[in-house]
Amino acid sequence: MFVDQAKIKIKAGDGGDGAVSFHREKYVAAGGPDGGDGGKGGDVVFQVDDNFSTLIDFRYKRKYVAERGQNGAGRNCTGKSAPPLIIKVPRGTVIRDAKTGRIMADMSTDEPKVLAVGGNGGRGNVHFATSTRQIPKFAKPGYPGEEFEVTLELKLLADVGLVGYPNVGKSTLISVVSAAKPKIANYHFTTLTPVLGVVKADEEKSFVMADIPGLIEGAGDGVGLGHEFLRHVERCRLIVHVVDVSGIEGRDPSEDFEVINAELAKFNAELAERPQIVAANKADMATDEQIAAFRKYIEDKGIPFFCISAATTMGTAALIKKVSEVLDTLPPIREFEAEPIPQAELDEMLGVDKQFEITLEDDGVYYVDAPWIQPIMRTVDPDDYSSLQYFQRVLINCGIIAKLEEMGVQEGDTVNLEGFEFDFVY
Repeated sequence: MFVDQAKIKIKAGDGGDGAVSFHREKYVAAGGPDGGDGGKGGDVVFQVDDNFSTLIDFRYKRKYVAERGQNGAGRNCTGKSAPPLIIKVPRGTVIRDAKTGRIMADMSTDEPKVLAVGGNGGRGNVHFATSTRQIPKFAKPGYPGEEFEVTLELKLLADVGLVGYPNVGKSTLISVVSAAKPKIANYHFTTLTPVLGVVKADEEKSFVMADIPGLIEGAGDGVGLGHEFLRHVERCRLIVHVVDVSGIEGRDPSEDFEVINAELAKFNAELAERPQIVAANKADMATDEQIAAFRKYIEDKGIPFFCISAATTMGTAALIKKVSEVLDTLPPIREFEAEPIPQAELDEMLGVDKQFEITLEDDGVYYVDAPWIQPIMRTVDPDDYSSLQYFQRVLINCGIIAKLEEMGVQEGDTVNLEGFEFDFVY
């Protein structure tokens, strides 16, 4: 099954928590803190694998989570960092943020791409010892790893794309100029998936040609089968527009040419500007008048015109030679640049202006919704004064205390912070 689109969730590993530990050794009266730092969480890395040709594996597994870093330990031992999670994809896969549509990576080269960075490990209590606080009973939790929902979209890496109405001879053409063996039959939509073929122009020169399933009017709006595969034309450096010049199906070749070009432009305006060569196929069944009229129509537009018969290979050699010459003048296959994270999205990821929400319920309790604070609460000892002081500074620095005071909280009022209740004290 050819699958060229998928949506998955990726989650980098969280960092390990810092350790709360104190040195214990015979004959050492006051060992002091020796809690080590947590290890870094695993990154999520995408890697091209040419053994894959579709995205079908992502239909069955939709969530990928990297390992968490190990927690720190006593004796200043740092937790082990987690290994990266490698996700293999076919060459030509474009990865986007599902929420914003932002391009995150184009997997067209062998270079691996880190798309979700693992969280750093938390600091152990050895870092919080001071001259006045010699026994810190708290440590920092590990930082969460990045998490995204992404869409994978396979855009084939081909130099030349064959486009045109169904049953105009695209599959026959690619079968006679390359080693590709697509299914060929005399009915519409014989080709259900794109077909790639390597065409040898001469002993030392070759290029990749893609046979795209037939387009019909309305393809740019999702009509027919070909619209599902228009994305594979986006990378092509050159378009070979195959037209049935014989009009054997009762259509006018000039009208066919305009309709398909309109659908390409509707799907992506850049495709309308892509260099084209017109291959007037089935010339062996057309009259001289039909060929002459269509040739004049195309050449008046300044587009190279070739009269061929893919079934008998007439004119195919000259067409391939011209295609090779044009490709020599064109830039390399397009690669999609990764787009920077917009400031609004970056603010959301960092929690700017959305760090917490406080509501005063009918029971008189102030409920603070701040999920990000839960890892910090795990490392705080409520029975230790210095640990509570540290936690109080966190609440002050993030603005929760100021917001409570703005809402009119009084000394002795109950505050519920993510399930942990305490009485407010100035």
